[in-house]
Amino acid sequence: MIESFGDKIISFNRQLQYSGALPDGFQVLNPYADNPETMEVMRQFYQKFYADSEKRKFIVGINPSRHGAGVTGVPFTDTKRLESVCGIKMKSAHTHEISSVFMYDMIQEFGGPIDFYKQFYVNSPFPLAIVRKTKEGKWLNANYYDDNTLFEMVKDFMILTLKEHISLGLDTSQVYVLGKKNALFIQKLNKEAQLFGQLKVLEHPRYIQQYKSKEKQLYIDKYILTLNNLL
Repeated sequence: MIESFGDKIISFNRQLQYSGALPDGFQVLNPYADNPETMEVMRQFYQKFYADSEKRKFIVGINPSRHGAGVTGVPFTDTKRLESVCGIKMKSAHTHEISSVFMYDMIQEFGGPIDFYKQFYVNSPFPLAIVRKTKEGKWLNANYYDDNTLFEMVKDFMILTLKEHISLGLDTSQVYVLGKKNALFIQKLNKEAQLFGQLKVLEHPRYIQQYKSKEKQLYIDKYILTLNNLL
């Protein structure tokens, strides 16, 4: 039996772990190891939307947040949208993540999750959540590029991970990178490892929701035109 795209993603996530070094004050969270239900809802999602062997285009995020994929195991998807849009209920957690709000508003205008996920695969070069400890002892979301030492420590793992994403069956002639700062680092990795053809850069959903919410429709339109290769 031919393994579907979804089966390959599920296998990838099942074996996913980061065992490398990290700078002081940083931690990696692995939702698949921390909550058995994460593994279950992730499996349901990929079996529902990726049960075929079609090639997909790659949308590249930064790294999961604690309230999005850091809980559900599905990039840019909090528990609210996992249930209300994707039809998959998570009982052990309830999360709201602002990037997820933008992504699913855009996905709905694109044609809905079935049409969208048939064409695109969304993930990150560092596919696990990263948190950093504040002076007050709180743990907050962190990006892989927030600290130069952190980036250097995780860089080889990121290149390896991107190669594994590509091997799932991705069209690498053109990739869509979310976040301008993210794009600078993806360009560095691409120069070193020759992973992708053209990089198309879009503003990150979190930035749009947080700072440009009044112009949100313009950004949704820009996403849809770019993803349809009309921009």
